[in-house]
Amino acid sequence: MKPADQVLKEFSITEKSNILSSNLGQYTFEVFTDADRISVKHAVEKTFNVSVTRVNILNRKGKRKSDRRRRGKFGQKSSIKKAIVSLKDGDTIEIV
Repeated sequence: MKPADQVLKEFSITEKSNILSSNLGQYTFEVFTDADRISVKHAVEKTFNVSVTRVNILNRKGKRKSDRRRRGKFGQKSSIKKAIVSLKDGDTIEIV
């Protein structure tokens, strides 16, 4: 099993993730590309001392954009992998 710092990159703070966390008890994390559901579950449970009930994983492919500094040649934005973690009722993660 991998350590938590090799699974979780950062906590995602967006408008949608704030609504999910306040209403449904779901928290969004950006994870490394080789992370799977089980490793994300263990990393969140160990880091925040909560009980995880479900993990959903999303792969967002990077967009192709034209680069003005390279005279219109195309470049690629980076792809990311996100995990939406559902917690047991009553458990919360405090973000400061």
